[in-house]
Amino acid sequence: MEWFARAMFEPKAAPRSELELLARARALAGVSLGELALQFGVSVPESQLRAKGWVGQLLERALGATAGSRAKPDFEGLGIELKTLPVDARGKPKESTFVCTIALTEIGEVEWEHSRVRRKLARVLWVPVEAEASLPFAGRRFGEPLLWSPDSEEEAELRFDWEELAGRIGMGELERITGHFGKHLQVRPKAAHSRVRRRGIDEDGAYVEAPPRGFYLRPSFTLRLLRKYYAAPARA
Repeated sequence: MEWFARAMFEPKAAPRSELELLARARALAGVSLGELALQFGVSVPESQLRAKGWVGQLLERALGATAGSRAKPDFEGLGIELKTLPVDARGKPKESTFVCTIALTEIGEVEWEHSRVRRKLARVLWVPVEAEASLPFAGRRFGEPLLWSPDSEEEAELRFDWEELAGRIGMGELERITGHFGKHLQVRPKAAHSRVRRRGIDEDGAYVEAPPRGFYLRPSFTLRLLRKYYAAPARA
């Protein structure tokens, strides 16, 4: 019994192939957050408000992600990022999806091919999870996973947004960028609280202290993926 308890609490070993990773993720389809948490001896947060990042961390543990908080793909040996996708009862994404933080002082010198956004979205394991407010948090279930890379059209659209936003940041227009910029990618604040600051560049080329920013995928983009790969009905 003691051996079983230790094994139950230990994270999965890193998957050795895409097929192995996908098989693990598919085995979780229909499993609730509470059921998976029980397997790893993890307490389920009482409130969703206290659960920021908790679902992703639990899933990383169950699937064998190795990167932790390092700036590496979640599954380092496979070059794959893990993204949870909270969806409502109709299967529509409920929020924007975080892609990466923005190196404010460097982004103006980077080309799309070498950008963090392109690296982060090169290969993604999407795992939908129920997020309807009426469902008890522990009872929300994982959905069927999707292993995705952008096709030529999707990459061209992401590149267009990135180049416009990166260009504006590089020219010192960070404070002028709102969430309305970008059709598929958007720039939003990314910090635990408003006192956090990072070094940026203003319109005169001088260094300034600015709130951290991150790139996010709009829900309209991830909804398109769901409709394309899951054959979801095109409802408003």
